[in-house]
Amino acid sequence: MTPQGKWQRSFRYAYEGVQYALATQRNMRFHFFTAFAALVLALMLGLSKADVLFILLAVTLVIVAELMNTAIEKAVDLAMPDIHPLAKIAKDVAAAAVLVTAAFAVMTGMIVFYEPLDRLVRTGQALQGGVLTAGAVWVLLSLIILTVIVVQTRFTDKGTWMKPSLFSAVAFAVATLIAYRAHDTLTALLGYFLALLLTFALHDKRRRPFASQLLGALLGSLMTVLVFYLYPL
Repeated sequence: MTPQGKWQRSFRYAYEGVQYALATQRNMRFHFFTAFAALVLALMLGLSKADVLFILLAVTLVIVAELMNTAIEKAVDLAMPDIHPLAKIAKDVAAAAVLVTAAFAVMTGMIVFYEPLDRLVRTGQALQGGVLTAGAVWVLLSLIILTVIVVQTRFTDKGTWMKPSLFSAVAFAVATLIAYRAHDTLTALLGYFLALLLTFALHDKRRRPFASQLLGALLGSLMTVLVFYLYPL
């Protein structure tokens, strides 16, 4: 076989490895989606070259760590099909490597995106007028709840992935309200962080899959933003 043929075969095998990880590992799909969202946000905010390099570094480390974790898990399962304390240690240590790189990625994102998001939030607050009343808040939340219920009822025949999570929709709607009300970007980000924690805590692979929670989060956030811009409170 020619060197070019060997290179093409190696590339194909590597690509098949990525495909396998995406098809079988839920965490890998989550990492890919998060990486895609971070890169899109970096493009929208016009980050500098250095900031983009930090984002790419964090994304690469997380994906590589997850690929290595998958490889170690399969190798351990092959060598030790039965339950063994050493096999558990190997898998736990590999998972810990993913956790460390994910924590690095989160901290990198918080540092890189904070200032651009701070400018964006302050600009949006400067353009808003009027007062956010308690009545308007309850009307908005009631509207979101009714919308989610209608969407859930409409798509009951096509599986659960089209059903937005009611809890996620309300949590991110409240986080968006906090971002609108607060005059501090850190407070706004903490509100979204709490909404994200609630989403993870309520995650259920059968009743509330990731796609359902994501759809609920998007629906709650976008409806709140839409109400702010169409009907200034």
